[in-house]
Amino acid sequence: MGSIPVGLSTSCSYPESTTAAFEIASRLGYDGLEVMVWTDPVSQDGVAIQRLVEHYGLPVLSIHAPTLLLTQRIWGRGDPWGKVEKSCELAAGLGASTVVVHPPFRWQRDYASGFVDGIRELERRTGVVLAVENMFPWRARGREVVAYAPGWDPTDHDYEHLTLDISHAATSGMDALALAQAFGDRLAHLHLCDGSGSIKDEHLVPGEGSQPCAEVLQHLARSGFDGNVVMEVNTRKARGRSEREAELAAALAFARTHLAMADVPGGAA
Repeated sequence: MGSIPVGLSTSCSYPESTTAAFEIASRLGYDGLEVMVWTDPVSQDGVAIQRLVEHYGLPVLSIHAPTLLLTQRIWGRGDPWGKVEKSCELAAGLGASTVVVHPPFRWQRDYASGFVDGIRELERRTGVVLAVENMFPWRARGREVVAYAPGWDPTDHDYEHLTLDISHAATSGMDALALAQAFGDRLAHLHLCDGSGSIKDEHLVPGEGSQPCAEVLQHLARSGFDGNVVMEVNTRKARGRSEREAELAAALAFARTHLAMADVPGGAA
């Protein structure tokens, strides 16, 4: 079985910079990075990112398009398709195979109405994998709020490629292993993290929540998964760089241990 790359999302270094994420990934031995396009100007600049790639000798595995609620103003306030296309251009220029994109917000009516077909067409036109990520229902005062269209669960929509985010699975009350199995061959990308089932999107270090993170990794290794595993954990409460790196080193060790168990006779199922 081939080795599955384990990358580090630049979101893991927040509130430090994109550059800091490259430094951390290089020091800890990650295989590459996912660049989250956000307010840091470096994250939006292909030339600046390429300099980091060359300096640290680490590839960009994927780009996360600025489709989060907090990144809606990146690359202009309107035209969400333009932002996804620009993300594809950034990925292609950096040799990254995948762009991660969230489903539209329901108030983006025109974007949402043509999203499924538009994603398929854009994939075919650019040659970049557009992996639509599972999200979760928003809850307010004990009630569920419909925030995404055509929906927060991409399982039954006609996307060719999907991203599984384990923290989002926890927040939505779903089992990540069951989702991975339901996604089947469409699963192209994994955001490795954990969650306890809180209504807050926690992005814990894998193994610190209640999701079957180990089993998901073993499933991928045994099923011929040819995408990337990207660490996407929240280290904002870390007291400085050393504590942040310790959390991300433990997360990487967890990933490599369980990805390798598929090669061990009698390893866990």
